[in-house]
Amino acid sequence: MVTILTDEQIAALTVDERIALIYRIEQTLPDEIPNPLPEWHLKLIEERRAEAEANPGVGRPWREVLDSIRSRRKR
Repeated sequence: MVTILTDEQIAALTVDERIALIYRIEQTLPDEIPNPLPEWHLKLIEERRAEAEANPGVGRPWREVLDSIRSRRKR
């Protein structure tokens, strides 16, 4: 039987309980997890990483962008 926890139920757990849950889930994963990404995704990631490294200082950290989006949604 599978039990699905809602976001609210997970949030209600203590930090220790959430860590224990993560550990229990991790123990059920196989040793070798196949890469679900298609090859073209990996190539695109490599290209974008190289572009970012070639142009340091361009762009913004993802956390900053996410915070900006969230603040606009609250208006």
